[in-house]
Parts: sequence; structure tokens; C-alpha cells
Amino acid sequence: MSPTIRVFVARLAGLSVFDPLGDPVGRVRDVVVAFSSTRSRPRVIGLVVEVAQRRRVFVPMTRVTSVDAGQVITTGLVNMRRFEQRTNETLVLAELLERPVSVQSPDETFQGTVEDVAMEQRGKDWSITKVFCRKTSSTPARGLRLTRRRGETILVAIEDVTGLQTQSADQGAAKLLENYDDLRVADLAAIIHDLSKQRRAEVAAALDDDKLADILEELPEDDQVEILGGLDTGRAADILEAMQPDDAADLLAELSTERQEQLLQLMEPDEAAPLRRLLTYDEKTAGGLMTTEPVILGPEATIAEALAVVRREELHPALASCIFVCRPPLETPTGRYLGLVHIQRLLREPPHSSVGSVLDKGIEPMPADAPLERVTRMLATYNLVAVPVVDPDGRFLGAVTVDDVLDHILPEDWREDRHEVTHG
Repeated sequence: MSPTIRVFVARLAGLSVFDPLGDPVGRVRDVVVAFSSTRSRPRVIGLVVEVAQRRRVFVPMTRVTSVDAGQVITTGLVNMRRFEQRTNETLVLAELLERPVSVQSPDETFQGTVEDVAMEQRGKDWSITKVFCRKTSSTPARGLRLTRRRGETILVAIEDVTGLQTQSADQGAAKLLENYDDLRVADLAAIIHDLSKQRRAEVAAALDDDKLADILEELPEDDQVEILGGLDTGRAADILEAMQPDDAADLLAELSTERQEQLLQLMEPDEAAPLRRLLTYDEKTAGGLMTTEPVILGPEATIAEALAVVRREELHPALASCIFVCRPPLETPTGRYLGLVHIQRLLREPPHSSVGSVLDKGIEPMPADAPLERVTRMLATYNLVAVPVVDPDGRFLGAVTVDDVLDHILPEDWREDRHEVTHG
């Protein structure tokens, strides 16, 4: 009889996956299990593996030949279609960890949370056999002895645990976010897109406002509306304030007029004002595409000051590529637009020089009603990553960046399909 192999699932997160020749396939991102009324132990049906370009694919356990020594070996036959969770499937790392459960073993009964689960291989089949729990309530002891320490951990049989299949609004999302902490925002957004509606709401509740705002900017419109609708009105307004104005305006445009006004009223007036302006433009014009918060300086600002501004970590790379120089006021709509300065030019000039002395006046600003096609041609013709937008009086209104244009010229469902593989 072959020996039983036991593996704790949380330790699989991030492990490298190889084919039989030792070539890397990807990294483990989750384990897929299926609960059944006819089986006491959930069956492990496969792994979610992250392959090239952050695609997540499904690898059945029948294709896994070895799980040991900090690596996973497969048969090498991997279907590269993007993983889509089915209704009868549960993701261990994304959905089970930190779930509140009840434990009733022969020795004691207690409430706890799931810290990890163990899966075992018997023959060709894998199943969940053990649950590593952290107690959330003390167990009274006899006599004068002290109660057990709060937070004690214990390994129990899966048969002694109830609540694993019960969706809970109190289920923590910290473990999920911890497991994907190394992902870029766009890739984390793709993970969240694949979760169930309830799980997306739980993750949104666990994220801070700035991170959730960043993720919303990368999600499809349906997911954005769903998540924002699940937040209380006050937090929804805070999230909109934290988003880039053009993305926040696009999201507001998907809501009813009544809901738009409700959220705008709750926002700080200086945060709501640019969104109100953006909502007046057609979405496929320069005004509808632009952001109202590029880097703006007066002509007397020094090169050193300009470099300090574009060095800020939170600044989007496209917006950090150039500085728009205007007369006061320097908040949009500004005073008269004078020109722009590319960051490469800044690096070639003495730090004490003024930005007004190195202006590029050859880039013609766009009117707010310029159509998308005109903006696209402008970016392509002059190899730009951002173009200025002005009103009829020459006041600077904002800038359209190349990523804003790509969002509108790609197919509407590109965010859902960006991890798909095209087969020849």
C-alpha cells in the first residue's frame, strides 16, 4: 500500500509548477475543491495555476504527478484556457481561509476560524482531511485552573467541522489579499473579477479606500457598479474621491441621475466639481477622455521643483511623462495654457532654470469636443503619451493619456478577455 501524502494548502501558494522535463509552467495560486452530500470529505479536483502574462488556468489533480520538496510536477499537458470557477467549486485560499466554523470533536467543542486545511492523497484521489483552526472562544477548565489561552490553534478532522460550506458575511478576506499581495493592481482586479458576487463584496469591504479605488479602475463596468452599489453611500463617495477623476466620472455615468447626484452631494465640493464637468462631455471626445489632475505648474517653477513633483510614487507613469505649464490659477480650469515640458527635457536642463524657459509649444492643444479619432491620431503622429485639452479661451482643462485612449478603442469586454489565449 502506498503511503498517504498530506499537504497543507496554504503552503502551496506561490509554489513553482514544472513539467516532467523540469521546465517551469507557472505558480500555484489556489486549490479547487468540491463539496458533496455523499462524501464526508471534500474532493480536491485541481489547482489554479498562474502562467505567463498572469493568466490563471486550471490544472486537474489527475495531471499532478508530484507535490513535494517545495514544487509541483505535472504531466505537462495543461489547458491554457482562462480558469472560470463553477457553481459547485470552492477555492480554498480565496474562500475557506479565515472562515468561521464550529468544531465538535470527541475531546471538546469550540468556535474557531480556519487557518489552513490539509489535503491527502489516497491512491489517485486527493481530498481535504484536516482543518487547522484557531479558537475564537475560551474553553472553561475545571476547578481553579485558568481557561485556555484565547487564539490557541488545533488540528482537527474535517468530519468534526461544520460551517465550511456556509457563506458568511463575517468571513475574513485578509488571507486572500495576503496570498495575492505580490500582484499588480490590474492582476488583482482580474482575480477579484473571477470571485463570486458575495466574495467580491467581502474583499471590497476588507480593502482600504485607496486600494479599492485603484482596483475599481481596472474592473469591468458591471463589476464597478456592483461593488459600488454594495457599499454604504458614505464610503462609496469616499471611493469616488480616491479614484482618478476620469475613471470616477465614467463610473458615475453608469449610474442613474438620482444616484449620481446623491453621491456627488456627499463628496467634497472641490472633488465633485471636476466630475460634474467631465459628465457634461461625450465619453468619446477629448473632454470625456481627459483627466483633470495632470501635473500643472506655473512658468516660474524651477526644473528642480518639477522633477520633485514627477518623482512622486503615486503619480501614474503616463502623467509623470510631462508637465503642463499654465498661468494661475493652477487648478483646472486654469489660467491661459502656455505649453508643456517633457521629462527628458527636464533631465537635460540646469536645476535652477525655470520650466517656462524650456516649453514645447509645438504640440497643439485639443478642444474639449475633439473626437476620439482626432486624439488618437495626435498621439500616434507625434509619439506622445499625453495631449493637453483647452477650452475656447485657451484655459487648460486636463490631459488625455494614451491609456485613456486604449480603454476606448479596445473592445468593450477587453477587461474580461485580457487573460484569454488565442489558439491558432
